Amino acid sequence: MVRLAALLAAFAQPAEACRLALAIGLDTSVSVDADEDRLQRQGLANALRADEVRQAFLVSPDPVALLVYEWSDRDQQRDLSAWTLITDLATLDAVAAEIERSTRGAVAQQTALGFALAYAAQRMEEAPDCIFQTIDIVGDGANNQGFSPQTAYATMAFDSVIVNALAVETEDGNTTQYFTDSVIRGPGSFVETAMGFSDFEAAMRRKLVRELTSQVLGRADQITADRG
Repeated sequence: MVRLAALLAAFAQPAEACRLALAIGLDTSVSVDADEDRLQRQGLANALRADEVRQAFLVSPDPVALLVYEWSDRDQQRDLSAWTLITDLATLDAVAAEIERSTRGAVAQQTALGFALAYAAQRMEEAPDCIFQTIDIVGDGANNQGFSPQTAYATMAFDSVIVNALAVETEDGNTTQYFTDSVIRGPGSFVETAMGFSDFEAAMRRKLVRELTSQVLGRADQITADRG
């Protein structure tokens, strides 16, 4: 954090552009029961209110655009919070409250990760004009309906999009490896692991801090190189 603060102090500019468009997709397939679903929604809301996450959102004068949606089978994707520019703490708190109040849509039997990613790619086309684009996909199992994540990447507009994942480990213990091998995409992409939904909030906090601060550091390094 010392390096981050120094870089921001050295290269701070007036806010001119959205620095990151961030779309978070929550898993509402049948493998996620009602209690786990509430842990997921409340966990995300709490993570958005955590001090370290709030600092990461506002660490740069350039804002982050945030969208949250839920997904399950091929026909079940729904926005929980529309694209919002996070310009201050009040706006971030309003999004957290919206997620906290949200209720689950129809419970679907299947896990259509390819469709979930394709939906996020379409929503990215409607996002504010941002320097970086990242999709955060949450899941507790492998794709079992429709086209695969790899097919989504081959056929949809993902050229400049990073895909990170939050893998929720269940009894089989293979979710992290599946997301590592088959879902994440792009330079610096990563999987954060939650050991069950009771660990979801802590994992989401770690993941948000990592991706929000790493892209700021990357941008600062680029500015340093450009200035020689």
